[in-house]
Amino acid sequence: MLSQQVSPSMTVEATPEEVGAYRSFRKRLIADRSRPTYHLVNPEGRAFPADPNCAIYHKGLYHLHYIVDDGGGCSYAHVSSADMVHWRWHPLSLSPQTMGHGMFSGTCFLNKEGIPTIIYHGYQSERNQIAIAADDELDHWNAPCAIEPRIRPGQDDSHIAHWDPDCWLEGDTYYAIFGGTPGSGKPPTLMKSTDLLHWDYVGLFMGTEMPDVQADEDVSCPNFFKIGDKYMLLCISHNLGCRYYLGEWENEQFKPDFHARMNWGQKGEDLALLDFFAPESLLTPDGRRVIWAWCMGGGNSLWDGIQSLPRELSLPSDGVLRIKPLRELEQLRYGMTLESDITVESGMPYRLKDIFGDTIEIMATPAQGDAQSFGIMVHAGDNDSSGIDVAVEPANKTIKLGDTAAPLELEPREDISLRIFVDRRIVEVFVNDRQAMLKQHDYEPEDMGVCLFSRGSDTQFREITAWKMAPSNPW
Repeated sequence: MLSQQVSPSMTVEATPEEVGAYRSFRKRLIADRSRPTYHLVNPEGRAFPADPNCAIYHKGLYHLHYIVDDGGGCSYAHVSSADMVHWRWHPLSLSPQTMGHGMFSGTCFLNKEGIPTIIYHGYQSERNQIAIAADDELDHWNAPCAIEPRIRPGQDDSHIAHWDPDCWLEGDTYYAIFGGTPGSGKPPTLMKSTDLLHWDYVGLFMGTEMPDVQADEDVSCPNFFKIGDKYMLLCISHNLGCRYYLGEWENEQFKPDFHARMNWGQKGEDLALLDFFAPESLLTPDGRRVIWAWCMGGGNSLWDGIQSLPRELSLPSDGVLRIKPLRELEQLRYGMTLESDITVESGMPYRLKDIFGDTIEIMATPAQGDAQSFGIMVHAGDNDSSGIDVAVEPANKTIKLGDTAAPLELEPREDISLRIFVDRRIVEVFVNDRQAMLKQHDYEPEDMGVCLFSRGSDTQFREITAWKMAPSNPW
């Protein structure tokens, strides 16, 4: 064990004035119609950054942390759940006051004794840190220990960046990735240990370069794991947001042979449009790989502290990554409505009569015909033109959510399955289990309409099913 010293939790008594101000603030947040209802949202609204971190399943509960900064430095908020849908907040115990430094990106794993252990970047400590849980609720942690890798004679340690780490246990050996810091041009490096105390520098983590990745793209917020018959490095580039590599893991090096993005916004001056950011994953007891990401609001939204819906990743034998919404989300459905066999004429929006709302799930199966663009508009106003489009463009090989486009390869006449989750200001889209997008969207509370559209030719919508979605964390 690294240490048996338990970091204390700190409590501060609030004044009556502070309590009154806080209650007033909470009432305002509750009344805000833009607040998502079934996404995981920081209760106080603002959380910038809000990177999800250190997710793990342990003794019947899923645990997830995310970064919050209340002015006293970056801490980890901590939530747990039995189903990854309904969450319970825990006391704040991983903070600069208890750990001696700020909490930046990291991951959680089980050590050789089966105890949850976190590896993370200690902000302003200039080192990556290890800490071991002191209870099964993950409410108390042993004092952290900085990782100081040993450098063998002749090794070039100039590539090492003490930055966003990931760690896993393989046989009797712990491996840790140290990410490359933004703007440094440093690649990720690999460390190893047998006891979590003494670490050796192995060398560069990646054994091959990717031709479609720019030299200045960093590897931050990494998760490394086996998926299908490949290994995946899930991470971000601060330039482009969430992405992943697929390849082989052999001789203590990762050799990627495929790279793709999972974020489709474009970087603004404040990163505001990198909407799927800082991914974090865990493995469920039944073998599913589930990921979250921060729905970045750019620091300008009251609701910056939003996590994406959990997504299930899988890699079947065809080598094409599958991305599905978490199956447990289906328990939130109620009030099903079905409409079928609708022909939408080109240029003539078709407003659904019985399907509407701003907290709904929609499943649609449009037939791929000759239309240049077809799909569904949500948050539609009375004039059927003020909402946000989910548009399939087969000839352009894209799916569009508003003005954001993502690649979508379809076979000629391939059936299309759209799943659209509308949760007030957040819209998430899944297409044929092969592509996913999300976007934050300002709208008027009365804009509840759902319209079908087709451009360039008519489109047949075989079936549209919708459910109202119950709130997962009411307060």
